[in-house]
Amino acid sequence: MTDTDTSHEEDLKNLAELIKKAHVALLTTVTGSGDLHSRPLAIKEEEFDGTLWFFTQDPSAKTANIRDNPQVNVSMEAGKGWVSLAGTASIVRDAAKIDELWDTSAEAWFPQGREDPTVALIKIDATSAEYWSTSEPAAITLFKVARAAVTGGQPDVGESHTVEL
Repeated sequence: MTDTDTSHEEDLKNLAELIKKAHVALLTTVTGSGDLHSRPLAIKEEEFDGTLWFFTQDPSAKTANIRDNPQVNVSMEAGKGWVSLAGTASIVRDAAKIDELWDTSAEAWFPQGREDPTVALIKIDATSAEYWSTSEPAAITLFKVARAAVTGGQPDVGESHTVEL
């Protein structure tokens, strides 16, 4: 992966496009003993504006981790790219926001519906992101990696960018 020069606005646009293609993210929290714990969560974001939303049950181990240490990482695969966001998490019980984001996948986790007393949202306010993207098909990318493994050197499989949010 190469790090190329792009404008901040281009980086934000590319980041938003990758996030829109992702459906599931891994949310990594820090436990009370300092261990990192990751779990998959469905992304509830239409247009990325620096904030990500996820449904969760509260109380739970992840909400306890967030209350103890709100620094989190969110990573996702997005078709022809990957995203890693660093940020601050909070637990939100805003009924209007829950209604706005509610869908059939949320119903699967909350059999009592929106009125379930454990329904909560995790809000991630991203502070920085790194993303990697490629315009080539996966087969070409795999070929370049295999060729580099045989011949030596590093494969050029796309671009990486770091973005401050």
